[in-house]
Amino acid sequence: MSRKRGHNSAQEPSQRQLRAGELVRHALVDILSREDLHDPDLQGVTVTVGEVRCSPDLRHATIFCSPLGDTDPGRIEAVARGLNRASKFLRGRLGREIDMKFTPALRFVPDLSYDEASAMDALLRRSGLLQDGPDDTGAPD
Repeated sequence: MSRKRGHNSAQEPSQRQLRAGELVRHALVDILSREDLHDPDLQGVTVTVGEVRCSPDLRHATIFCSPLGDTDPGRIEAVARGLNRASKFLRGRLGREIDMKFTPALRFVPDLSYDEASAMDALLRRSGLLQDGPDDTGAPD
């Protein structure tokens, strides 16, 4: 059975991309926890890195980030802009932390998935769809 080149690329990331993304994510979390970035949008902010997606050639990484505990979309976008301004510095630190042939170029985007999940949860609770059914364990209430 022959394997077609690029068959998997349009639909889902390869194992190599997933491994590289996790490597970059863990290293970035360590760097962001240690470094004091002198950007006004990043002062006093703890950044959450939700996911890192690497390009097929591993030369570019898209990082989904948000400030910890802050759900204001404007604030989330400001943090992403601040991290993009610091991306060259962070890429230099990342190059010393990871063992890859190339250190990927970093692009930070706001991670709004937590807000979307909270909104869906609130909608389901309001409509009554998340009500617990009868206890199937047979235990008395």
